[in-house]
Amino acid sequence: MTNPMPEAMRTLSDITRGLSGYNPNGLPVEQAQKIIRDFIVPVHSVEKIAIRSALQRVLAEDIVSPIDVPAHDNSAMDGYAFRSSDLDGLKPVALRVVGSAYAGQAFSGSVGTGECVKIMTGAVMPEGCDTVIQQELAEANGKDQITVPIGLIKAGDNRRFRGEDLSAGKPALYKGRIIRPADIGLMASLGIAEVPVQRRLRVAFFSTGDELRSLGEPLETGSVYDSNRYTLFGMLTRLGCDIIDMGVVKDDPALLEAAVREACENADAVITSGGVSVGAADYTKQIMARLGDMAFWQIGMRPGRPMAFGRINSGGKSAYLFGLPGNPVAVMVTFYFFVRDALLHMMGASASPLPQMRVTSASAIGKKSGRTEYQRGILFQEEREWKVRITGSQGSGILRSMSEANCMVILHPEQGDIEAGDTVDVVLFEGLV
Repeated sequence: MTNPMPEAMRTLSDITRGLSGYNPNGLPVEQAQKIIRDFIVPVHSVEKIAIRSALQRVLAEDIVSPIDVPAHDNSAMDGYAFRSSDLDGLKPVALRVVGSAYAGQAFSGSVGTGECVKIMTGAVMPEGCDTVIQQELAEANGKDQITVPIGLIKAGDNRRFRGEDLSAGKPALYKGRIIRPADIGLMASLGIAEVPVQRRLRVAFFSTGDELRSLGEPLETGSVYDSNRYTLFGMLTRLGCDIIDMGVVKDDPALLEAAVREACENADAVITSGGVSVGAADYTKQIMARLGDMAFWQIGMRPGRPMAFGRINSGGKSAYLFGLPGNPVAVMVTFYFFVRDALLHMMGASASPLPQMRVTSASAIGKKSGRTEYQRGILFQEEREWKVRITGSQGSGILRSMSEANCMVILHPEQGDIEAGDTVDVVLFEGLV
C-alpha cells in the first residue's frame, strides 16, 4: 500500500510565494530544482533484510559497531615482532626468535629483552611487543636469530591497534547511505547479518499519445515506437525502485484520468512522458491540475523546456507526479537533472549532487545565452588532458546521441557560444545511464 494522504503539508504556492522573481513561464533550472527539493517529503517505511540483499538499498538507521575492529593489537605485515626498547640507533640489533604467531593462532609465551616472534599479517601482537620489522628487511643469522638494521624501523612500526578501524559503540555506517559492496563486507566483518533499510520506492509510469506504439505492434504512417518507457525502466531500475509500467495511454481524457488515478493509488511517485506542452490534445495538464497541487513550468533549458511537477490525490492516497516532455532525449535529461534527486530524497538517501568535471572543449559549441543547455558529449584524453566533443546533432528526438555519449556537457545560463579550447562542465554517464 502507498502512504496515506498527508494531512498538513506545504503547498507549492507556499514554497513559490517566497521566491524572488518566480515565473513559471521562464523558470531557471536551479530554481525548479530547489522547489522540487523543498516540496518533497521522504517516505518513511522500514524493513529488515539480509545483508546479501542490501546492495543499493538505503540505510534506515545508523549501523553501530558491536565490536572493536581490529579486536586486538595485531601485525600489519609478515615479519618479526619485538620490543621497541631493544632498538639501538647506533648499531644493528640481534634478536633471538622464540616462537611464531599466526592469524587466528596467537603466540602464548613471553617475549623478553633481545627476543622476537615470527609473526604473520593479522596475527595478535605478542604481549610486550609493540613493533614489527618486515620479513624482507630483517637479516637472518642462522635458524633462530635475526638482525634489525640501523634506521629502517622505529618504535611502533607496522602495528595496528585494537579499535583502530572502528571502536565498539561507534557508527560504522550512517542512516541515508546507499549501500555499496564494501559496506556489505564491512557489516559482515562486524558480525551483522541483517540490516534495516527503507522499503523500495514504488514508481508508476506511462507514455501518452495516439501516435505511440508498443513493441510488437505494427507501425502505421505517422506512428512511432514508444522508447520513453524503456529508458525510464532502465533509469528507475538503476535507482532500485519497484516499477509499475502502465504502458501507453491514448489522448483520451477519460483514459488519461483513469491512468493517473490508478498510478496515484498504487505508487509513491508517478512519471508521465508527453502531454505537458501547449497543444489541443494535451489533456494531461488539465487532469493533473484537477487532481492535485500542480505546477506547470516552462524551464529555461534545452532540451526539456516543458515540465509539470506536484502532488496528486486519488482514493485517499497521495503521490508525487513528474510530467516530463515527450521527446526521448528530453525525458532522459529532465529525469537525471530533476527527477533522480527527488526520488533519492523520497527514499531517504543522503545523495550528493551529480559530480562534475571541468574539461576543455575540443571544438566550438553553439549556445544561446540565458538558458541552461545539456549537450551530449564524448569525453576523451589527449596528451594527458581531458577533453570533450559533442556527439553531433543535438535534437531532442535523437536518442542515438545519448547512446553514443559518455557524458553530458552542461552549458550554464551565463555562457554563450563556446570556442575550441574553452572549459566546460561535464557530468559522466558511468554509473548513471
